[in-house]
Amino acid sequence: MSARDSERVLITIEGGIAIVTLNRPEKYNGLDMPMFEAITRAAKTLKKDRSVRAIILNGTGDAFCSGLDVKTVSKNPVNFLKLLVKPGRRISNLAQDVGYLWRDVPAPVIAVTHGYCFGGGFQIALGADFRFSTADCEFSIMESKWGLIPDMSLTVTLRELVPIDLAKELTMTARRFDGTEAKTMGLVSRISDDPMAEAMNFARELAERSPDAVAASKLLFNRTWNATDKTALDWETKLQKKVLGRTNQRIAVARNSGSPDKPFRDRRDF
Repeated sequence: MSARDSERVLITIEGGIAIVTLNRPEKYNGLDMPMFEAITRAAKTLKKDRSVRAIILNGTGDAFCSGLDVKTVSKNPVNFLKLLVKPGRRISNLAQDVGYLWRDVPAPVIAVTHGYCFGGGFQIALGADFRFSTADCEFSIMESKWGLIPDMSLTVTLRELVPIDLAKELTMTARRFDGTEAKTMGLVSRISDDPMAEAMNFARELAERSPDAVAASKLLFNRTWNATDKTALDWETKLQKKVLGRTNQRIAVARNSGSPDKPFRDRRDF
């Protein structure tokens, strides 16, 4: 891999907040093979970093991500095999990993979108826990325009946000819609003139909470949102046992009982 390819995704961490930047601005951060690999590598790296309290996922240049770079990827037909094969017992392939793996990162992930958020780019954003956007950002589940279906984990992430008829409409028509409409549909969490600044403020707010409680909350809802009552209630009890009385839970009590500056420890594993 060339030095240029290795810089497809940039990661900076400060104060426990990681900023992950898609960095192929000359192609509107379009997804070529090095970009797929770099995004996956970033998610896996941050999953292991227990000091990270929140993650902001954004794109440099004029767009968040314009989706699959079909022209570049299709130059080698083997690329499609690399994207779609599921090695071993893994439940997701490389194409799906760029969106799905962010759900497995314990720290909350905030996608900040602007310009274009099409196809695979939209599915990456859907893999985040929150989406902050400009009002004029353009979105589309664009695959049907090319005679395809979305295959980057959208069937998991979209169903949590919209009813099935709307999911079918947006997928079948590939129509474009702006951030304001996306907010109305529940696809965007917040609209702002400066979503990056708002995301930073939100990330700092999350960093003031117990990292164990925040991570457990993310896992709780990811495991129970479409689960049976029994499964949901079991997960509540299971995760509460993992945080109750632990170091960060005791620190949270202390911070509300006369020691507001007592620092939290790194997040524990769940």
